[in-house]
Formats: sequence, C-alpha cells, structure tokens
Amino acid sequence: MERIGIIGVGEIGRAIVDGLYYRGDEGCGDDEAPEVFLSPRGRRAAAELSQRYENVRVCPDNQAVMDRSEIVVIAVRPQDRHQALDGLTVAGDTIVVNVMSGVGNDDLRRTLATDAPIVRAIPLPAIRERRAVTVTYPSHPVTDTLFERLGGALPVADETAFNVLSAVTGTLTTHYAYLDALTSWAVGHGIAPGDADRYVRGLFQQVGRALSDETRGLRQLAADHETPKGNNERIRTTWFTPANSASLAGALDQLLDHLEGRRSDARP
Repeated sequence: MERIGIIGVGEIGRAIVDGLYYRGDEGCGDDEAPEVFLSPRGRRAAAELSQRYENVRVCPDNQAVMDRSEIVVIAVRPQDRHQALDGLTVAGDTIVVNVMSGVGNDDLRRTLATDAPIVRAIPLPAIRERRAVTVTYPSHPVTDTLFERLGGALPVADETAFNVLSAVTGTLTTHYAYLDALTSWAVGHGIAPGDADRYVRGLFQQVGRALSDETRGLRQLAADHETPKGNNERIRTTWFTPANSASLAGALDQLLDHLEGRRSDARP
C-alpha cells in the first residue's frame, strides 16, 4: 500500500485525496486505497477528509508528513513555502512532487536542501473524478503511475515545455468569467438569472462532452459545430478576430516570461 503525504491541503490537495479514493458513479473501486498523511495546514479541510476516508490521517506537523510518506506532494501557496518547508528533513528515497505554480525544482531543492527526486506537476481540480491529465517534469515512474491513476500523466521533455503548458492552465478562470459574461448579457436582455445560468451551464457541458471525442482535432470540432454564415460563424469572425487571438497570445507570452523568471513586473 502506498503512503502519500500532502503538505498544504487547499483545493488541489483536496482534489488529489478525493481522486485517490474516487469510486465512480457506481461506487466501485479499481485499486487498493493508499494511506494518506495530511499536514495540519488547511486544518478544516484536512479534518474533513480524515473523517470521510478511513486511511487518511492528519499529522501533527509537516516533518511527520515527510517521515511517514513515500511520496510527498508540496501544495502550499508559493509565498508560504519557506515558512512551511524550511528546516524539514527529507529522506533520500522520498519522492517530492512540486505542484506550486511558478516555483522551479531547483528553487524547491534549495529550500529543502535535499538530493531526493523532485518532480513538478500541474494537477487540475478534475482529478478528483479522474478526468484530467497532469503534466509532469521530469518523468518519474512512480509519479507518472500516480497521476495515471488520477486521469492520466503527460510527461514533458524539459522545464520550458512544462512552463508553456502551465501558462495555458492560467486561462482556466478566464473561461469561467467568459461564461459569466454570457449569463450576464442574457440577464440584461430580460432572461431570469436562474434560467440564464442553467442554460449556459448546459450549453457548455455539451461542449465538454464533445471534447472527449479525441478522433477529431479542436479545429475540426469547431468546424463541425458551425454552419456557414450561421450564428456561430458570425460570433467567431466578428468577436474572436485575429487581433483578439493575437491579444490572447500576447497575454500568454507575458505569463510565460513570468514563469521563466524573465519579467519581474508580471503577477502570478
């Protein structure tokens, strides 16, 4: 049975635990549940998870998480990492998984003063239902197996590639804000808020289901959902123009510069 530790039980920490114990819609499991050791950071969430799952335990401190685990996920906020991690002793055979945005492995290695393996990863909230692919660098058989269990692993060749996909991940809340803008527009034209919200959610849940068809590329999916001179084509060509697309690319370039340490004025 694996022993997995999590230091920093926020949204991603909770999602990892839920994913490890996920049993699907029919409540059946396909693997043995691991032991999970949680840090006291995020006390309320850690206590709730330990009550929900039999093999989840809250440790008295972060060193206890390190001492009891074969794999330790570091999921604290980047600005809190020194307070949470300074002075910890890491055994040489412990595998450290770094999920802190914008914190490179060399930086974390200096903080932990360890030669133990360190793997960067970008787990997304959907891993709680084993429905998201997790980018990893460098590839490691143990961590890749862990994330395959949680929906899939996507090892990349170098930290530059990792940062590119990390920048793409930074568009997630923009998507939600876009949906909110659509809902607000409908409400402004007389649709009841509950009806507008329900319709927009249903519309884009359909898009999510279409994305599961990996036999068609994204451009082909767009074409298949568009009628020449129809409503979808009109919005795409009048709103998502080449200038709009270039603006998005520029924002992503700025974020990538920040992630790679080339800018000091960009915000995470």
